[in-house]
Amino acid sequence: MDQILYYFFNWPLISPYLPEILQGFLVTLEMAVLTVVAGTVLGLLLAVVRAYGIRPLNWLLVVYVDIFRALPQLVIIVLAFFALPAFGIVIDPMPATVLALSLVLSAFAEEIFWAGIAAVPRGQWEAGRSSGLTFTQTLFWIVLPQTVRISIPPLTNRALGITKGTTLGSIIAVPELLNVSSNIQSNIANPTALTAGAVLFCLVFFPFVYLTRALERRYAPKR
Repeated sequence: MDQILYYFFNWPLISPYLPEILQGFLVTLEMAVLTVVAGTVLGLLLAVVRAYGIRPLNWLLVVYVDIFRALPQLVIIVLAFFALPAFGIVIDPMPATVLALSLVLSAFAEEIFWAGIAAVPRGQWEAGRSSGLTFTQTLFWIVLPQTVRISIPPLTNRALGITKGTTLGSIIAVPELLNVSSNIQSNIANPTALTAGAVLFCLVFFPFVYLTRALERRYAPKR
């Protein structure tokens, strides 16, 4: 027990590094929030575009969604950071990670929102059009509110899974929580820093997990 406490819960040993660990925590939190917001908004926008049924755009959307759903997140992060400079686009490590994860989330979000749009009864569309609303008005005023409600449970689950990919930013030297904790662990030869990182990860994601469950209970189909 003494060895476990020394190696995994040696708080006095890592106390000088706590500001650095906290900074990594803030970076992780910022990346997670930006990824969820950007990925969800872009996914909804793509689903709306797809709803208009413009065939060339829909083909491009299907290709986009299939690519970003198929490729591993790490591959996309590496491509965003190392490949884009070849086209004259240089992105810092943190924005590159957020961009990559946002694109992945947007692909999944588009499919979720599109399924939500398809799940709205056709009578809702017909009622809107028969009352004099345009296609766009029917889509935004009648269909999308129902779509968002239907999509919340699966979307929150997917967002939770993808935002945990912020740890992959360590590959391109993003000073996020796992990267900082790992570096400290290497410097002091004690994994207590990783324990502190795990605790802070729980502080980030546990509230999100509970929120996900609450939303699932609230918006799940009634049986």
